[in-house]
Amino acid sequence: METPETEMLKICAATALLIAAGGQALAASATNFDKQPYTLLVTEGGSQSEIALAAGETIQFCPNGCFVTMPNGDREVLSGAETIEISGGQAKIK
Repeated sequence: METPETEMLKICAATALLIAAGGQALAASATNFDKQPYTLLVTEGGSQSEIALAAGETIQFCPNGCFVTMPNGDREVLSGAETIEISGGQAKIK
């Protein structure tokens, strides 16, 4: 049986996904210009998730602000309008 906290976390995660689906135009984006995949650790609304970023892929995420941990371990605060570019193993926020 799930605890009330677990159920609330699931509801919050589902709500965040629905908001993200409706707000993609205002979301942060990440582009991987390298030939190897990377993983970003995103903390949004108290929930952490890993976002896999394949070689050459661009994704949108974090429409309402979040913390993102870069592949090198650096942690940044995003408002939801930034662009992250990964090239040569380095992540730069624009």
